[in-house]
Amino acid sequence: MKGLTSLDTCFADGKLQIVEPSKEKAIGSLNLAREYLVEARKSLRIKNNRLAMNGVYFAWFHAARAVLFRDGIREKSHYCLEQYLNTYVTNGTLDKKWILLFGRMRKKREDSQYSLNPAPLGEEIESVLVLTREFIEEMSGMIE
Repeated sequence: MKGLTSLDTCFADGKLQIVEPSKEKAIGSLNLAREYLVEARKSLRIKNNRLAMNGVYFAWFHAARAVLFRDGIREKSHYCLEQYLNTYVTNGTLDKKWILLFGRMRKKREDSQYSLNPAPLGEEIESVLVLTREFIEEMSGMIE
C-alpha cells in the first residue's frame, strides 16, 4: 500500500475503527488509568516489579484510549493507538515527548511481559510514576 502513512495503514487494516464518540467511555477510561496507577504503586511497594511495570503501562494505555473514545475511534492495536495520538502532535495540541514516552512505555511493558529478561528495577518504575500521573492529567485535559 504505497504512499500510506502508518495511521492510514492502521485504519485500512481495521486496527483503528470509527465508532460513536463517547465522553462517558472516555471518562471511564481515565478512571481506569488512575486505578492502574494506584495498583502499580501498590505492586512496587511489595516489590512485584513486573506487575508494577504492567500497571504503569496500562495507566498510559487507558489514559490515551480516553482520547480515542472521545473522538469516536476504537483501537485494536496499541501501536495504532500511539499512531493516532501522534495526530495531536502534528496539529500542535500535544507535546511530542508524550508520544515518545508512550512508545517507550509500550516497549517496556512488552519486554516485561513477554521476554525472559529479569524484572524491571524498582528505581526504573519509580522514575516513571510521576510522568504517568502527568500523562493521565494531560489526556484528561484533552477530553475536557
